[in-house]
Amino acid sequence: MPSQFRIPRATIDGAYGALMTRVAKRMWGQVPDNAYLLWHNKPVMKAVFGFEQKIGKWTALDPHLKAYAEMASAAVIGCSWCLDFGYFISHTKGLDEAKVREVPRWRESEVFTDLERDVMAYAEAMTVTPPEVTDEMVAALDDRLGHAAVVELTMMVAVENERSRFNSAMGLASQGFSDVCELPLAQAGTIAP
Repeated sequence: MPSQFRIPRATIDGAYGALMTRVAKRMWGQVPDNAYLLWHNKPVMKAVFGFEQKIGKWTALDPHLKAYAEMASAAVIGCSWCLDFGYFISHTKGLDEAKVREVPRWRESEVFTDLERDVMAYAEAMTVTPPEVTDEMVAALDDRLGHAAVVELTMMVAVENERSRFNSAMGLASQGFSDVCELPLAQAGTIAP
């Protein structure tokens, strides 16, 4: 299902727009739909893109755990755009795509370790409203990951909530990024309560 833009797509123009389009196509093969919406408010767009560049440099948390947490959060929200893009990013980073594909069904899947399951449970607990994070969840993750990684995990789930909620509210849906993975896109919202 293509994106149903709830506000019109902006025309990305000018020198900055040409540069942004060229960079996006080089990195992802196409311009992400959310860029067409963010273009309506360039200060917001520049702040979001600048922050995304900075968080891309964080390294305290294992990249597999980070991907699983982000996708678990996106699945709870039901953001097919974020799952689609998450598959693509996991593919480009060389993560196990078959395992990434199981994230929306992690409770039923046999492929995840106990730590990976705890990370996804934490991501879901942070994402539901109201949040259901417990002291025990944080303590167990802190014992195994350390303070820096737990802080990064928590912030990554918070950031994914921002991404998924923006994209969902603006009517964005899967854009076909995951086609390069040659895996069918899992459906969001299939998480068992």
